Amino acid sequence: MNEEIAFILDASKESMDAAITHLEKEFIKIRAGKASPAMLSSVMVEYYGSLTPLSQVANINTPDGRTLSVQPWEKAMLQEIEKAIMNANLGFNPMNNGDFVIINVPPLTEERRLQLAKQARAEAEHAKVGVRNARQEANKEIRDLDASEDLQKNAELDIQDLTDKFTKKIEDFFAAKEAEIMKV
Repeated sequence: MNEEIAFILDASKESMDAAITHLEKEFIKIRAGKASPAMLSSVMVEYYGSLTPLSQVANINTPDGRTLSVQPWEKAMLQEIEKAIMNANLGFNPMNNGDFVIINVPPLTEERRLQLAKQARAEAEHAKVGVRNARQEANKEIRDLDASEDLQKNAELDIQDLTDKFTKKIEDFFAAKEAEIMKV
């Protein structure tokens, strides 16, 4: 019986870890002042008739903290890459110099910082929902077990402790990201 409860606890911990991992990936996409190749991770380029991630058709570099340079592997792709970056609606204005697509990352305005902080808060809330769903699923599995009431209550308390721990981790992670975004 204890093995089944341990398995349920491990599975819920794994689900909660997945929610945090997803949150970290989403936070990387939210820019906070400095240029980063991850800012272009959502850009899809029309490449021989199919949509392909930008990172699969070009090298993306950051020569300095305010500039991104995109060097396509095929020069014919320059216009397509430029168009894809414009269509991605990231607020960037790409410039094509014949060899590279250069993007100057503008400093964030106060209004844009607030929007990004709001977006980060929404992602943190999604992660919390993922953690709560894992808790709910684990509690349901525990109630379905043929165990004593005391054992079920103790397991539910363990799940709640795990949930509290992961929720705190998400809140700390969000606070750090919000401070990074709001820092001028």
